[in-house]
Amino acid sequence: MTARRTAAAATAAGSGEDSTSLELDELMPWSVRPLRTGRSWVSGPDPAALRARWERLAAAEGAEQERLFRPSRSRTPHTPVAALPGRSTAGAGAAAGTGRFAREPGACPDPVRILHGPFDEQWLLPDHRLIDAARPELWRVGDGRQLFAVEHGYVPQTAGPALSVTHLLPDGHSPAGRPGRIRPLYRRPDATDPNLAPGLLDVVRTRLGPQEAGPESVLAWILAAALPSPSGCRIPLPADAEVWAAGVELGRELVRLQLRGARGGERPRLPGGRRPYVRAALPARPTGIVYDAEAEALVIGDGRISPVPAGAWEFTVSGVRVLELWFGRRAAAAVGAVPECVEADGLEVVGARGWTPEWTSELLELITVLALLDGLRPRQEALRARLERAPLISRDELRAAGVLPVPASLRRPASVLGHQEEGPEGQFALL
Repeated sequence: MTARRTAAAATAAGSGEDSTSLELDELMPWSVRPLRTGRSWVSGPDPAALRARWERLAAAEGAEQERLFRPSRSRTPHTPVAALPGRSTAGAGAAAGTGRFAREPGACPDPVRILHGPFDEQWLLPDHRLIDAARPELWRVGDGRQLFAVEHGYVPQTAGPALSVTHLLPDGHSPAGRPGRIRPLYRRPDATDPNLAPGLLDVVRTRLGPQEAGPESVLAWILAAALPSPSGCRIPLPADAEVWAAGVELGRELVRLQLRGARGGERPRLPGGRRPYVRAALPARPTGIVYDAEAEALVIGDGRISPVPAGAWEFTVSGVRVLELWFGRRAAAAVGAVPECVEADGLEVVGARGWTPEWTSELLELITVLALLDGLRPRQEALRARLERAPLISRDELRAAGVLPVPASLRRPASVLGHQEEGPEGQFALL
């Protein structure tokens, strides 16, 4: 049976049809492409740097403002656009304007927390005038109850999760490979209208029991069981209630760790004696990071953090070490290093103030999260082994139940009523 399933999966990789698993696109039909900022200076790991960049841009005039802005086909300092949902002048705190930036930049909007690729929490200036493709449909449904599933770019013959879950607005960036899609769990605010194939919950309740049949249970199963493939994540759907319950329990733990204490959950913690600590202060402007496997320590210049389990250091997504990538971005920001093909005196260099204490705290938490996620890998492997032997709910069964094919309307954003949004130049926007 295992050999037959392996052969079927191999055939499916070329044909796009797999009798042993379903495409994530079939289970969560509405997806959104990754954000496209158009300019790297609008986001970063330090909110103070973003504010400083804004102030410099707003104070500049004419050709200098144009140069600093870095115009694209979609955005220039003279482009009028609608406000991002929830960020109009009616919102709380400093809000972005909708007039042409060159004429009335307004006050700096409060930076918002986002997920920049897998496991990297950064900040973004939430001004639609500065972002080429901000995906307003995501902002419209993002609230205190929304969760986003984010697919990772597929890289053959690499380990690592196929997707992750976050409560933050994700930009969908992939460290390597082709960026995946962003899939909100709910199509409307307030956790209404689940982004699931119609009738899927009814099939799950009938086959697997009503106690494990809510939208968040389905998301937990997807996170635990997802398999990467060239065509996107594939999800085997069991017909065995015990296998389903084990996967949902594992998936909920994966979600809890990735939310890092948000939504009333507990912040991730390693057992006593295994918690990472700063043993020697990190330098203000670190230049590199090395892992000492024998001492289980991260060595950052003269700084030192331990214990750091090997599983946390080796944790990869799309073939890239998460810790190494996370550190590299902040080390560059600490000294104002700029990406290739960017002017050396552009806005990216503004705000560099060395390594911050907040980054040290975030690094300790990231080590903890990755170590705990790595510790769950044996359970994921055991779940996959059980799925090789367990009966599965087939695509044919879902077709007979009317779950598949998914109506085209469910692949588009839902109408969201009750939102008053500001259009270009202060006009009201109709939804």
